[in-house]
Amino acid sequence: MTETRPFRADHVGSFLRPARLTEARERHAAGKLDDAGLRAVEDDCIREVVKKQEAVGLKGITDGEFRRTFFHVDFLEKLAGVSVTYGEFTAAFRKDDGSEVGFRPPTMHVEKPIRHVQPIQGADYDFLAGAVTKTPKVCIPAPSMLHFRGGRQAISERVYPDLEDFYADLAAAYRAEIDDLARRGCRYLQMDDTNLAYLCDPKIRARTEARGDDPDSLTHLYCRLVNEAIADRPKDMTVCVHLCRGNFKSAWVAEGGYEPVAEILFNEMAIDGFFLEYDDERSGDFAPLRFMPKGKRVVLGLMSSKRPEVETKAALKQRIDEAARYVPLEQCCLSHQCGFSSTAHGNELAEDDQWKKLERCVEVAGEVWGE
Repeated sequence: MTETRPFRADHVGSFLRPARLTEARERHAAGKLDDAGLRAVEDDCIREVVKKQEAVGLKGITDGEFRRTFFHVDFLEKLAGVSVTYGEFTAAFRKDDGSEVGFRPPTMHVEKPIRHVQPIQGADYDFLAGAVTKTPKVCIPAPSMLHFRGGRQAISERVYPDLEDFYADLAAAYRAEIDDLARRGCRYLQMDDTNLAYLCDPKIRARTEARGDDPDSLTHLYCRLVNEAIADRPKDMTVCVHLCRGNFKSAWVAEGGYEPVAEILFNEMAIDGFFLEYDDERSGDFAPLRFMPKGKRVVLGLMSSKRPEVETKAALKQRIDEAARYVPLEQCCLSHQCGFSSTAHGNELAEDDQWKKLERCVEVAGEVWGE
């Protein structure tokens, strides 16, 4: 029997980097370990994280994003036309105790036409597929990740005087990558998107308007970009999108419920499932789930990847019941709100903590849905 994806107990994709992987990447950066040596260490660590995922009962298996430093940059910089700079601005990541984490994230610019000139995830998918006994899942950044942060100013007006040409080239590049993955056998794809969640934050919406962009128009646009990117996918390929309000060293950027984007997002984006953050009050209530159409699943990110404490079964089941007032229970799944390590820096919990939390996720999903 073919199981429906996303799975009842699922996860966003990234895992805390083992110490020996971090050490190998540091040696590689210092010129003390060559590319082949680094990849050999990555391979070994990925084999281990695959076994651990399968051992706790997960069915959708990732490589932990062990070959990446950032969840988005490492992918997008492999598109021809994209350049990356560092230190242009400081992002205000906040923690629950009110403190801030200083971070100067990489900024992407488009100075030449966007082209897909080589497979980006192909070799990594091939390795993952050969290491799993369950379903391999590939996570890539959503197309909007090349637009929202810099906007018009980050995209050369000389190369793209009309932004519609940029959008068309970007979608075409994604189609080429997804076609390559499909030919290799990939049937479970996740796109990670911070921007649609940021557009839930009143302050960020105001700043977006101040720079000349309409938040609702951007929501429509980002749905269109995903739809155009997956237009040629095989019928049996599951595509999901994960919305994130920021995830860096257990700190976050945005807050606000999904109401500003929900009706557009859930109905216009032609995908199979949405991974939504719902681990604390910053995400608002479940009322926006009333817009979720039949035939799509919502993965409730009720568990936290930012804190080490394992959520109780009773609390999780209560929250699932609350969500089911707005969307049928059979359309729901369970996960953490984000990955454990969206960047190589990782969140503030131990490796043992992440596996205990995932065991709880699988346990609760089994009791709620019987799968």
